[in-house]
Amino acid sequence: MPLPDAVLETRTDADGRLVVRDPVRRRWVRLTPEEGVRQRLLLHLLSLGYPPGLLAVEKAFTYVGRTWRADVVAYDRARRPLLLAECKAPGVPLTQAVLDQLARYNATVRARVLAATNGAALAVGVAEGGVIRGLPDVPFFTSLSGAPPAP
Repeated sequence: MPLPDAVLETRTDADGRLVVRDPVRRRWVRLTPEEGVRQRLLLHLLSLGYPPGLLAVEKAFTYVGRTWRADVVAYDRARRPLLLAECKAPGVPLTQAVLDQLARYNATVRARVLAATNGAALAVGVAEGGVIRGLPDVPFFTSLSGAPPAP
């Protein structure tokens, strides 16, 4: 399933680069192909009821002694990770390597729902008892916000 189409708020900055207004970070960021996908995912999450104050973009975390950045992390109201998402540029296939990257990140983040997207495809799964079960789309925030954290 592809991400829904979205109208992004864009402009040209003082250096002549195209930038997009990020509704979560509340600032203008350079519009790269991957950033366009990330912004479409953020708008999709907002449309599913995820509060902007409970979303983190390019969230830093430490894994095996190195600092990594998760594209998007959604939290419940107790600030426990609900969803971890990895965004790729359009045309970058969602391969097993991408899903493995998401699983490595989740070893630290411990989100219940995992998502990977390149805009044209959206792969979503929920962690249940050590197994990832595929979902057709990202769940609504209200359907996850009362759920316990992943084991």
